[in-house]
Amino acid sequence: MSTVKLWIEGARLRTLPLAIAPIILGSATAASLDSFDPLLSILALLVALSLQVGVNYANDYSDGIRGTDENRVGPLRLTGSGSAKPGSVKIAAFASFGFAGLVGLAVVLLTGQWFLVLIGLVAIVAAWFYTGGKNPYGYAGLGEIAVFVFFGLVATVGTNFIQTGFLDPLAVLVGGAYGLYASAVLMVNNIRDIKTDKESGKITVAVRLGEKNSRRLFIWMLWMPVLINLMLVLVYPATLLGLLNLLLVIPATLIALDGRGAKELITALKLASFAGLGFGVLVGAGIFFVSFSF
Repeated sequence: MSTVKLWIEGARLRTLPLAIAPIILGSATAASLDSFDPLLSILALLVALSLQVGVNYANDYSDGIRGTDENRVGPLRLTGSGSAKPGSVKIAAFASFGFAGLVGLAVVLLTGQWFLVLIGLVAIVAAWFYTGGKNPYGYAGLGEIAVFVFFGLVATVGTNFIQTGFLDPLAVLVGGAYGLYASAVLMVNNIRDIKTDKESGKITVAVRLGEKNSRRLFIWMLWMPVLINLMLVLVYPATLLGLLNLLLVIPATLIALDGRGAKELITALKLASFAGLGFGVLVGAGIFFVSFSF
């Protein structure tokens, strides 16, 4: 594999839907208040994508130097596989965080909301210490909570806020729903890695709950957004489109119920990831439709 392809693989582009969906939702809810700003939406998207890539490289580096990825089943890890020097992966992570910070600063200058600098710094610190540092919180079972907060609520509500200037309850609702999908992706990933995580001392929620209860929690995370989607249909009828997500949620649920192994769980991970993107695109489109139809 060429050097460029290695670094693209290490960036784990398949996780980028996790960054795209909340920006769509935040922009759609801003549009429902006649406050949609294309430039701010694009800048928010760049921040989200950069942070996602930075998190991926940071996790690659930190898990790799700890030996967590030595017997891992799944996508290539640059550090753990020895494909790249740990220092280079660390630099790639901080370069991504730096770019996110610069774009975020542009948002602050355009909006005049200087407190967003603090939120941005907190997001970067949280991204690094998920698996980095002496006591990473991802090794203590707090990963799903962090993903729910930052990739769900903060990303969605933040995108809405920089366009509207206030806290929108609709953005909080859809951000929370999407946050459950993002958390489900991490949960199924950790279910797959229960054995190797135990051996390396990584005590995730899946390790704490055990495989059976973790699968149940994963299914709950998949179906709660569906119920929220049904609630949204009462106010935004076009969000009925979001129920097409059942084409992804149902097979992911069946895999979890059937107790399939690591390879099938990777499929469930992909299904959950695209279900999150589907929620963002379809529910977002439904809200946009209502916003521009009056």
